[in-house]
Amino acid sequence: MTLKHFLTTQDWSRAELDALLAQAAAYKRTRLGSELAGKSIALMFFNPSMRTRTSFELGAHQLGGKAIVLAPGKDAWPIEFDVGTVMDGEAEEHVAEVARVLSRYVDLIAVRAFPKFQDWSIDRQDRVIHAFARHATVPVINMETITHPCQEMAHVMALQERFGTDLRGRKYVLTWTYHPKPLNTAVANSALLIATRYGMDVTLLCPNEGYLLDPRYMDFGRANAAENGGSLTISHDIESAYRGADVVYAKSWGALPFFGRWDQEKAVREASRHFIVDEAKMALTNNGVFSHCLPLRRNIKATDAVMDSPACIAIDEAENRLHVQKAVMAALAGKP
Repeated sequence: MTLKHFLTTQDWSRAELDALLAQAAAYKRTRLGSELAGKSIALMFFNPSMRTRTSFELGAHQLGGKAIVLAPGKDAWPIEFDVGTVMDGEAEEHVAEVARVLSRYVDLIAVRAFPKFQDWSIDRQDRVIHAFARHATVPVINMETITHPCQEMAHVMALQERFGTDLRGRKYVLTWTYHPKPLNTAVANSALLIATRYGMDVTLLCPNEGYLLDPRYMDFGRANAAENGGSLTISHDIESAYRGADVVYAKSWGALPFFGRWDQEKAVREASRHFIVDEAKMALTNNGVFSHCLPLRRNIKATDAVMDSPACIAIDEAENRLHVQKAVMAALAGKP
């Protein structure tokens, strides 16, 4: 039997995703359970976290399980991921041993590992989490790498709470926003995947074609839309993109053609500050809701008025991280 991981929602059927959402809704109604009694999860953080660490650690506890938090290179040995390398650098041990040893201790391994932001042809391989999945003998969960499947599920759960379970035909705007630093494309990739998976009419709004996502995710989005009755369009026009939208989802990300050469992208980014989500843009929508994965720099990505309005469901989405991750952990390692 093939070991089942939660690396990307594309690996899970729509029926399986719906079942996770139904279980997450049940956990939202009744938080405590025993599905993970006697079970444990190792949370491997190669990057900082606030919501992810809190929700995973607390979620395991609420289901009777135990979470062990590790930060390789800080409170745990630095890890090597290349195959065949001569380990004469900083790394003290190889992922081949780490994953197999942890698999002897725990029932689940979860990994958070951002790209290195130097070479997208390397980073797009998502080598860290795939190495854990290859060597582990227990299920592996993606806590954000170049995709963020747990955020996807929390996001679609929040949308279903607002609009009902059938999201087909809803106009969904995934808008790039300014940020003083180039950021990971993970949440944008994931938003595109899940919005098209649930049949919404998705508009990817960004300053120019340089900000399109990796062709792999654009192709997944088109295929998902075709399969689930939605659509995927690209726009660089703010007004037409926002007009009539039911959902506005904001995220900043770096332009892939400038990956590793961010100083050359800076002029374009600085000239695109007007992509901020503000009251005037939201007024063009169909009384649309606004959300963001958080953390969000106020009055950079979205104004105070938008963040504090009843249309903002970012806090609901953040809460739902707890519930969907409990559903994922229970599905992968819980007791029958």
